[in-house]
Amino acid sequence: MKKYKITQVRSIIKRPEDQKRTMAALGLRKMNQSKEVEGTPQVMGMINKVKHLLNVEEI
Repeated sequence: MKKYKITQVRSIIKRPEDQKRTMAALGLRKMNQSKEVEGTPQVMGMINKVKHLLNVEEI
């Protein structure tokens, strides 16, 4: 399965509550924080929902 490096590049201030919860579920809480995640369908759906707040790189 593919792995992705996701980095939060925009703030979640003034974002809808569902987007804030999605970012927390991805494990991102601070600006410029990065995580490596598996490319499961569930994670890809979460990434797609908040892609305007993230920088996504395939590893």
